[in-house]
Amino acid sequence: MADEKDTVHYSGAAGGWGSVRGMTEVLARERPTPAALDTLRRQNKPGGFMCVSCAWGKPKHPHPFEFCENGAKATLWEMTSRRCTPEFFAQHTVTELRDWKDYDLEHQGRLTHPMRYDRATDKYVPCSWDEAFTAIGTELKRLDPKSTVFYASGRASLETSYLYALFARMYGHNNLPDSSNMCHETTSVALKKAIGSPVGTCVLEDLEKCDAIFFFGHNTGSNAPRLLHPLQEAVKRGVQIVTFNPIRETGLERFKNPQSPVEMLTGKETEISSLYLQVKAGGDIAAIMGMIKHVLATEERRWHEDKRHVLDVDFLAQHTTGFETVKAHAEQLSWEEIERESGLARADLEKAADVYIAAERTIFMYGMGLTQHVHGSDNLTTLVDLALLKGSIGREGAGISPIRGHSNVQGQRTVGISEKPELVPLDRMAEQFAFDPPRDTGLNTVDACEKIISGEVKAFIGLGGNFVRAIPEQVKMEQAWQSMRLTVQIATKLNRSHLINGEVAYLLPCLGRSERDMQVTGAQAVTMEDSLSCIHGSQGNGHPASDHLKSEVAIVCGMAKATLPPNPKARWDDWTADYGLIRDLIEESYPEMFADFNARVFTPGGFYKGNAARERIWKTESGKAEFTVPTSLSALGLGDKEGRWRLMTLRSNDQFNTTIYGYSDRLRGIEGTRDVVLMHPDDIAAAGLAEGQVVSLASDADDGEHRQVDGLTVTPYLLPRGCIGAYYPETNPLVPLWYHDEASKTPASKGVPVRIVT
Repeated sequence: MADEKDTVHYSGAAGGWGSVRGMTEVLARERPTPAALDTLRRQNKPGGFMCVSCAWGKPKHPHPFEFCENGAKATLWEMTSRRCTPEFFAQHTVTELRDWKDYDLEHQGRLTHPMRYDRATDKYVPCSWDEAFTAIGTELKRLDPKSTVFYASGRASLETSYLYALFARMYGHNNLPDSSNMCHETTSVALKKAIGSPVGTCVLEDLEKCDAIFFFGHNTGSNAPRLLHPLQEAVKRGVQIVTFNPIRETGLERFKNPQSPVEMLTGKETEISSLYLQVKAGGDIAAIMGMIKHVLATEERRWHEDKRHVLDVDFLAQHTTGFETVKAHAEQLSWEEIERESGLARADLEKAADVYIAAERTIFMYGMGLTQHVHGSDNLTTLVDLALLKGSIGREGAGISPIRGHSNVQGQRTVGISEKPELVPLDRMAEQFAFDPPRDTGLNTVDACEKIISGEVKAFIGLGGNFVRAIPEQVKMEQAWQSMRLTVQIATKLNRSHLINGEVAYLLPCLGRSERDMQVTGAQAVTMEDSLSCIHGSQGNGHPASDHLKSEVAIVCGMAKATLPPNPKARWDDWTADYGLIRDLIEESYPEMFADFNARVFTPGGFYKGNAARERIWKTESGKAEFTVPTSLSALGLGDKEGRWRLMTLRSNDQFNTTIYGYSDRLRGIEGTRDVVLMHPDDIAAAGLAEGQVVSLASDADDGEHRQVDGLTVTPYLLPRGCIGAYYPETNPLVPLWYHDEASKTPASKGVPVRIVT
């Protein structure tokens, strides 16, 4: 039986000197502007600059350095001194640039001028802003609005997002997919159904009051490292942390606080997880049901022995529905099938459940290891079932807390970026702006991709992000993409999506959040919402990378003004001049959440927008929190068969979403390459492979489509047998477009059926 010494691994702790080295390497590569260090000093602090990386909460009383390794990388990446100028584009055709790596494209630096794609020369050429806006407006006027898509990545501010959604609806559609569709749309759908809230119920202070924390499917050390600080403090006061994850991620094993001189000098580290269970990819439903089964059995035994309850019976009676159905389902499940589907032993699941039983206040945290499955919604509703047993939603120190990715991905949905008209106050907005909003359901990410392939979508506007690289079915999508009439990309740096163009294509460079945004009325601030539902103001102080940049707000308003007929209530120029006016509009549209918005922008720790489920007000169909029986014990869409592997797509420690900062996945012990496939050593031997062998992965989705990624080096790693790992977005071409969560259409990238080809 293999152990860690037989595999690639990292022997250190998350944080520590390794974290310092990681930041230093990016500092040397990017050669950031002098203002970068002052920006880091102000990062995630009241009145300062809010990180463009993850959406984890910002404390009321920040540390001296309130940034993590990846947050620092994101800031240094944005504030690089490197420039991607018109001279660069004059030297390279778009076709040539398509062969470049993601890292090399973005390493060219900040975009400096608005650019138009010239099909005759296959090059980008500079243009004026007026030319770009006029051409985009002319093209959009010729098209049926419902044949267009306005995509938003998760970093655009609340102000920009609100106006972007308004622009789309005044133009005539609800086709507003966003990056949430690719990661946590499962959360928005499943939690809404189960507890009436599309977001988590915890706030930052709950971590100070809980007795136990359960983690599912998240790599905290790389994707939300600032969370390690409150986890370390929780462990020090005796909190038990139980982790379910197919991969042993260093951040949830060991942490050395880089802000502690004692820990840095002595090498002292904190063990984060008291119990770490490597559940099989797709096995979380079975694991959670096993815990539910044990909790119910313990309730029965204790009540029989001494009339003590494990369950919160008063909460169950007053606040829930469907308990008896879930209870009957759990009781009829055999431990044999639970162990088979989860890949975990009964004794370990009972040990985990005992931690929950003993705790008075428990928090359940999760990432895309739960959401990105065909039965991802079942993952989440089953986790809610477990939480409801002891009334662990709607009280201090307890709750459910998705750890979301991009810095404002949750906030965009709050202010109207949604294809679902029922989530937006359309009647109120119709009165505000004197127009008739479209009421039909628009396109989410999967829907948009399907209609791009079919030729029904004629135009795509991308507000940030790297859509073409982030989506499934990349090969087919890139072929279809070029048949669109219009593509517009708003960005700070060059990426692959800018190289796959429609007949008319523009690349529009915008200010970064770290930069000073000067408009007619002076310096502007923007706002965003963290994953704990708190709203924060942000003000950049860096000098813009180019005098030719416009803010995202100015670009959205410029396109809208060039496209839409005059409307005295659509004051695009005034809104560009003063973002406070936009916040007034947001407050008018969403008065319950944004009362006194402008006065509260820089509230220390952010201001809480509220969450009915936290108050035990359940906005569900039944008016109660709803227990849900899962439709399957496996979250996978396809079962096991001979030669089929469960592929999990992964992000490295030197990466944020599709942005690649470098080639060091330090916390997994992988250096200098991203072209790897991680496998258990015993699986390598059983498959007749050898460490270091170069193989291909091919789709095994039984749909007749050929999908293949070549050039991956077999790398031994301690994973559950039958599960393999490889990097996102490089292995995205293996994910079928139809292979997604059944309820939300979130791509099922954590359990992709593949074969290994030699």
